[in-house]
Amino acid sequence: MGGIFGVASKSSCTLELFYGIDYHSHLGTRRGGMATYGPNGFNRAIHNIENSPFRTKFERDVEEMEGNLGIGCISDFEPQPLLIQSHLGSFAITTVGKINNMDQLLKEVYANGHTHFQEMSTGQINATELVASLICKEESLIEGIRYVQEVVDGSLTLLLLTKDGIYAARDRYGRTPLVVGKKEDAYCVSFENFSYLNLGYTDYHELGPAEIDFITPDSVEIVSEPKEEMKICSFLWVYYGYPTASYEGINVEEMRYHCGAMLAKRDAGTVNPDLVAGVPDSGIAHAIGYANEAKIPFARPFIKYTPTWPRSFMPTNQAQRNLIARMKLIPVKALIEDKKLLLIDDSIVRGTQLRETTEFLYQSGAKEVHVRPACPPLLYGCKFLNFSRSKSELDLITRQVILEKEGANAENTLEEYADPTSERYESMCSEICRRQNFTSLRYHRLDDLVESIGLPKCKVCTYCFDGKE
Repeated sequence: MGGIFGVASKSSCTLELFYGIDYHSHLGTRRGGMATYGPNGFNRAIHNIENSPFRTKFERDVEEMEGNLGIGCISDFEPQPLLIQSHLGSFAITTVGKINNMDQLLKEVYANGHTHFQEMSTGQINATELVASLICKEESLIEGIRYVQEVVDGSLTLLLLTKDGIYAARDRYGRTPLVVGKKEDAYCVSFENFSYLNLGYTDYHELGPAEIDFITPDSVEIVSEPKEEMKICSFLWVYYGYPTASYEGINVEEMRYHCGAMLAKRDAGTVNPDLVAGVPDSGIAHAIGYANEAKIPFARPFIKYTPTWPRSFMPTNQAQRNLIARMKLIPVKALIEDKKLLLIDDSIVRGTQLRETTEFLYQSGAKEVHVRPACPPLLYGCKFLNFSRSKSELDLITRQVILEKEGANAENTLEEYADPTSERYESMCSEICRRQNFTSLRYHRLDDLVESIGLPKCKVCTYCFDGKE
């Protein structure tokens, strides 16, 4: 995924920029970056944060960087922000999104005279550098940003820093959020709106889909009006968002309570667990909502070991992710032994980690483990955000089961497998339950998920659940 933050202040912005970016650390683990503009021009710092938190890598940079304008990011992929010199002037740029048509766009750029790009160690082109080159094809930065919003297949939200201010542009369909905060003599702009509250800012303005704002220490000007059509990612509330964040005015933690309560209503009279638990951290609020609705005690039968594994994200290597998942959850045997547990996780992707969690609950003496994922079955790989590191949709446990059942006909039956009232859906859930060794399994329904969020279905992206764009 990734997160971005910017500040336009009448005084030095570096410390606020530093803390604002740091509050996005739950959104990525690979790179962090800061860029500022001040009396001596542009300054930039980028560090690898795979083995150390953002804050520890940038403490010295904060002391050395100067400026009253700045942008920065937590990135799960490419190094950024980038410093660009062009016919439109010098600027820094950082992005969040997913570009599916990079090859096509690269061909067009090369055909129009652009000769080369830097190649990253992965052998790929830095997507943010490509975005910058596309912007520079036009006659102004605003026209360039509008052009990029139109030609990118996937999603793109960005901050662009000039010597005069910051351009903030939300994705064309608003798949990711962007919010402006205000305080005396300064404005900030952020992916996560909670990130500026402790810095003294208050909510000022949430950008609409495709909206472009120009932000200075004195004002926020809408330079390109928002569009009506919106498809904000539903998974921001289910998993990615920090509990204190709000999108479109809807708080993440509160949505998760609603989600858990609706799971409990669907379960009424069918199971009788001794306690309800959430897989830390993203499943906890869902579990509290379930427990409150069902009048069943909430407990923590396993605890995340936060002193050395404080962040919810883990390394990109899957084997290492699986090992860390086991190492950081410590069972509390007194709350497990001879107990019937109902466990809520945010989702089931591959199923590997949750199966191992279930096994260590049984090994610790659990009598039953009922599982309630807080979203519907994931049937499609996300086309719009870097939501999953899966190389193939066949990494999804649902697709493995469907392929086994349907063979060459699998693709033609997906719509039926997404329907919670169909026999195929029930057979898929039964097989997943058997493979994972759960006592029972019931997914959150898509209609309940949308109701938990509280936005109209047409405003929310549910592609990964139903394949509908």
